[in-house]
Amino acid sequence: MQVNISQVKIPVDGGIHLEADLYIPQMAEEQLLPAISMANGFAGARTHNIDRYAEVFAQSGFIVLLHDHRNFGGSEGLIRHDIDPWQQIADWRRVLTYLETKVPGVDHSRLGLWGTSYAGGHVLVLAATDQRVKCVVSQIPTISGYEQFLRRIPAIEWKGFMERLDEDERNELVSGKPAYQAIVSLDPAVPASYRGKSAYDFYLRHNDDPAYWKNEVTVRSARKALMYEPRPWVPRIGPTPLLMIVASKDSLTLTDTELEAYERAHEPKKLVIVEGDHFDPYVKRFDKTSSSAVEWFRNYIG
Repeated sequence: MQVNISQVKIPVDGGIHLEADLYIPQMAEEQLLPAISMANGFAGARTHNIDRYAEVFAQSGFIVLLHDHRNFGGSEGLIRHDIDPWQQIADWRRVLTYLETKVPGVDHSRLGLWGTSYAGGHVLVLAATDQRVKCVVSQIPTISGYEQFLRRIPAIEWKGFMERLDEDERNELVSGKPAYQAIVSLDPAVPASYRGKSAYDFYLRHNDDPAYWKNEVTVRSARKALMYEPRPWVPRIGPTPLLMIVASKDSLTLTDTELEAYERAHEPKKLVIVEGDHFDPYVKRFDKTSSSAVEWFRNYIG
């Protein structure tokens, strides 16, 4: 199927414009089509492995709008690589409005959401609070930021971690500038959000243009992640259809926490478990995760 891909700018609060790729199947010239809004997770850009999903969805007959979060990739933002999950959710709601009202060929009664990791949590909140969303796919989602940090940071290091966040607050008040750390590093001496080769490969595989994406994130983003709790919204999603895709050995967004949240969701819902760690759904299990999402979207908005 022929798919036309164009770049669009979406205005959001604060005079900021988000950059997005718009995928329109040629058949949209003849009929209204269902549409999917999608974005990447923590500190990720739209070129970090998820544009492959957009291509599959578009080839399956969906209009797709894939955006970069503010402060990342091609999107504007005054403090680069600064992450506020609730601001990202507010921006995404505006993206949904843009898709609904500004994109030709969209059947606004058939709008779906796809999000992964941090953004997997975002789509849970959006699906629970926006009736325009008719179907949602949440892949390896953040359910509880607090639980994630408790598991990832050894108890003996917790006090030092919190003191570092406090010191960052004091320094920013004086300097007016936030401090940065690496998003991912294999060197234990380098402060970073993530460790491990799978995380390193995921973020740096497509890091060809440092002007588009750098391996850095504000330290204060960690406190906002610590406070981010999509879990209470999960039981409020139904009757919007929810597909949750979970990795069997996810030590980042926590397999057991995701499964517990899924049990609290109402029908219609479906759970797909793929073998591997947090980053395996994007590459090793891509065929399974992408085809499962396509099937879900076809069942409810296709």
